[in-house]
Amino acid sequence: MFRTTTSRRGMVVTPHHLASEAGLSVLRDGGNAVEAMIAAASTIAVVYPHMNGLGGDNFWLISSGGQDPIAIDACGPAAQRASCEFYRDSGHTTIPMRGPLSALTVAGAVGGWQMALAHAQSLGGRMPLSRLLADATSYAREGFPVSETQAVNSRNKLDELRDQPGFAQTYLDNGEPPLIGATFRNPALAATLEQLARAGLEDFYRGDVGQTMARELEAAGSPLRQQDLDAYRARRVTPLSVRLRHGRVFNLPPPTQGLASLMILGLAENLSQSPAESFSWLHGLVEATKRAFLIRNEHVFDPTYMTIDPQSVLEAGNLLKIAKGIDMANAMPWPQPANPGDTVWLGAIDAQGNAVSFIQSIYWEFGSGVVLPTTGIVWQNRGVSFSLDDNNVNVLKPGRYPFHTIQPALALLDDRRVMPYGTMGGEGQPQTQSAIYSRYVIHGQGLQEAISGPRWLLGRTWGADATNLRMESRFDAQLVAAMRNAGHDVELVGPYDEVMGHAGALVAHRSGDRTGLIEGASDPRSDGRAAGF
Repeated sequence: MFRTTTSRRGMVVTPHHLASEAGLSVLRDGGNAVEAMIAAASTIAVVYPHMNGLGGDNFWLISSGGQDPIAIDACGPAAQRASCEFYRDSGHTTIPMRGPLSALTVAGAVGGWQMALAHAQSLGGRMPLSRLLADATSYAREGFPVSETQAVNSRNKLDELRDQPGFAQTYLDNGEPPLIGATFRNPALAATLEQLARAGLEDFYRGDVGQTMARELEAAGSPLRQQDLDAYRARRVTPLSVRLRHGRVFNLPPPTQGLASLMILGLAENLSQSPAESFSWLHGLVEATKRAFLIRNEHVFDPTYMTIDPQSVLEAGNLLKIAKGIDMANAMPWPQPANPGDTVWLGAIDAQGNAVSFIQSIYWEFGSGVVLPTTGIVWQNRGVSFSLDDNNVNVLKPGRYPFHTIQPALALLDDRRVMPYGTMGGEGQPQTQSAIYSRYVIHGQGLQEAISGPRWLLGRTWGADATNLRMESRFDAQLVAAMRNAGHDVELVGPYDEVMGHAGALVAHRSGDRTGLIEGASDPRSDGRAAGF
């Protein structure tokens, strides 16, 4: 059950097997890991439409030859028309969670693909864009089997989505959610992908596709306009990093919550090093999560408006000071405000030593629910994380970047292993990342065992509203009792509950100057696969 997949020439892991196959096919044809990721990312945008798409955002970490990774921030800002006054004049005291007024930020995903493609070419990649988008285009035109998670989320969110512009025509079958295994097609999206393959990814913002989207966004009632698309470019940023006992771990800087993910690991290193699955191990990680979330909630948003340097928070002395305040016997009172999310994490490694950690999202299930009819693109609702309260630290302003729960992780270990890893799941992402790293790197569990092992979740995540500490029922009953006795508000959930997210990880071992054995693991909670050759 916990067998790790291995290969020597290349591997891709995603939460949907068709996306894994698309990336693996590019590796087999001589493409590099970044090119494989573009193929996988475009494919999963088609076959997991409730979780991500061209109308969302993404973030990248790309390491070559075991060197420090580059980071790509492909998050879109708020429209120039999107101000507090705009919403108040429309009679709103908060930003609507669904519909055209929730579609207020530029979709950055395709800009991320564009920047990553340029980097792939600098690494020697020569795959034409048409080849990289071929599988995605084929599945959009010819169809693919509806997954259980698409069917379930289509039905569970039907009341809030069925009346959104374009949703019923695209995602429902005669007004009803599609059944598991039914063939789903999106011919308009196929045509969009074909146009991008011909004209280039630039067309999404400043060409025919962009002009069409701008007209249809305005017609639907979104504040986005052509000028917002014209101005957008993905950004190359400096990743955050933390030095740990076994190596360095990297993540994205604000506006993502990557700082929280790194803080949890850094704080945990200052606590007693207890065996995995013990009370001290789990309690310590949960309490470290609370401290990291408090700092995140107060300080992490668009970096233009931040008053602290996030990298300074990760300095050893600061982490030690915070860790000393953690009570290793009793739980700190909770909850605190939380953020939901809907996302996919993907990873790829090639034989040349290129490693990619990648995450892509439309925020909530089906994002805003608005589907642009000509392009077949569902638009994200990431901008609902903004506040209309002028005194809020994350108040809406035109051109401001929204807070992001999504963030990919990548570890460069001292023994030269390279480990891209991550998960979807809103508040659960930093926690699952800490579980994977701790189990595999610190406690020596197998990679698949670290992914498949029972997980916990403090706060809100994908598809759920609860803010207590949920633990999968596979945890030992004595551990559950000890957590409750320490004051944790524990709720038991199913043994492989999807609320815990869809995680994945890859590890490249080094053999001289080249990549040696590659390990991969996919989450049994997903439809994914680690595919290698």
